Amino acid sequence: MQPLSGRSVAVVGGGFGGLSSACYLADAGADVTLLEKNDQLGGRASTLERDGFRFDMGPSWYLMPDAFERFFGYFDRHPEEYYDLERLDPHYRIFFKDGDRVDMLPDMDANKQTFESYEPGAGEALERYLEQSRENYEVGMEHFVYTDRSRPRDWLDRDVLKNARGLSLIGSMQDHVEDYFEHPKLQQIVQYTLVFLGGSPTNTPALYNLMSHVDFNLGVWYPDGGMGAVVDGIVELGDELGVEYRTGEAVTEIKGRENAFRVETERGAHEVDLVVSDADMAHTEQELLHPQNRQYDADYWDDRTYAPSAFLLYLGVEGDVPELAHHTLVLPTDWHQHFDQIFEAPEWPDDPAYYLCVPSKTDDDVAPEGHSNLFALVPIAPDLDDDEATRDRYRELVLDDIRENTGTDLRDRIVVEERFTVSDFADRYNSYGGTALGMAHTLTQTSLFRPNHRSDAVDGLYFAGSYTNPGIGVPMCLISGEHAAAKLIEDYGK
Repeated sequence: MQPLSGRSVAVVGGGFGGLSSACYLADAGADVTLLEKNDQLGGRASTLERDGFRFDMGPSWYLMPDAFERFFGYFDRHPEEYYDLERLDPHYRIFFKDGDRVDMLPDMDANKQTFESYEPGAGEALERYLEQSRENYEVGMEHFVYTDRSRPRDWLDRDVLKNARGLSLIGSMQDHVEDYFEHPKLQQIVQYTLVFLGGSPTNTPALYNLMSHVDFNLGVWYPDGGMGAVVDGIVELGDELGVEYRTGEAVTEIKGRENAFRVETERGAHEVDLVVSDADMAHTEQELLHPQNRQYDADYWDDRTYAPSAFLLYLGVEGDVPELAHHTLVLPTDWHQHFDQIFEAPEWPDDPAYYLCVPSKTDDDVAPEGHSNLFALVPIAPDLDDDEATRDRYRELVLDDIRENTGTDLRDRIVVEERFTVSDFADRYNSYGGTALGMAHTLTQTSLFRPNHRSDAVDGLYFAGSYTNPGIGVPMCLISGEHAAAKLIEDYGK
């Protein structure tokens, strides 16, 4: 008999954490109903389709292919049964705002030569840096990510002491990187992935240099059809396992406890034994639960450090954009001001660092013939005022900056345009302050310092998603869903 046979579970929210939990729970025999507020599944990994263009609205980098292999492998499947992958070459292009340009490639020898061209000895330093990054990744993933350690007692064993030895666990990424590279551009190249974790070089622990192993060694990939194809693949897997998906059904209240939950929605109520919430955790606690069932008060959420929001322009453009790669970064030579304007003194950045994605470089199906699919993403502080006048002003700033620093003039070629920013994240995803990602990975918000998967106020209620362990990012949310499901099965499985 399967461990959850005869149990019913409601999964609230169809982001990667919810989709993942639903698959694991259905595989364990539960009767799983997933309730999603919006008309699409995928959470922030939704898609926008207009006039022949298809945009990934959220995640657009396919990193950590091993995590996806592991996820599908649990169910005796492989990712390629659901979508095709192509390794990008270059992985990405960087325009520095002093006129310099560099490509990072799948060819490690070429990357070492690039580093050496900026600083004598930097090629060998990159090799040493990536060796430490690889060790952090392999040990960290096996013993501290795939193995959930979200309670103090989880750290009190010999395995932790043995495997934590030698890892770069404390200190900032900035301090760690300065031990290897003096040139500020090289420091930026190995630190840009911090944006995926919602942090800055000064507030993210050095442990996360493991992201450079993800970038340089594991590679940057593109799933045919974009990240929406990955969502579709996981949804298809859930279908095969028996998950029922209900979209356009926003949850308004979660009442009761184990074996007697009532999940109220705009369309009615679902009476279930157990609940996993993948909705924004602050929203779940503050809006969906009665005060006596909350683990944290409003002050707790006010005091967290949140990952950035974003200003996004989705653009359908006539013609090609030859200056840009599939993934392009545009960086000021000193980006600390931008980070300060996110974390220290929040305001719209004067001289932004930003990201451009042109999936039509790789995928002919995301734009009409003779056109390019492009979006621009500028990380900004959550909770900023984003009225129409501000959006208009910032649109002009971004288009000017793209023209000045990449040589790509878009203005007279735009045939489709949509904007998405702080209040849109809050309205569409119920995200706290309009954060695009959740809680940042600061030293005091990592591992056991993040909210637990188990509610300690309501028996039978569990949490998945970027607020929990292991944190921010598509692969991490997949793993969070696994952890939430595993705890539920541990507590209630036969």
